[in-house]
Amino acid sequence: MKSRFLPLSVLVALVYLLHQDVWNWHRREPLLFGIFPPGLWYHLGYSVVAAGTMALLVKFAWPSHLEDEEDES
Repeated sequence: MKSRFLPLSVLVALVYLLHQDVWNWHRREPLLFGIFPPGLWYHLGYSVVAAGTMALLVKFAWPSHLEDEEDES
């Protein structure tokens, strides 16, 4: 069961490392659509990847006992 979470753990670590985008700190070109600098469009893409990662975590790693309804009687 624990080996099932290994790919998710690696994915979270990869997404964390991708957030540290030191290579974009001093770049001003190329502009996306003529107005968005590289740091901004990088984080736009990063936000989509992070949201997808969170969706995968909820789907595959969410504790099922939290969803069980308790009997009120």
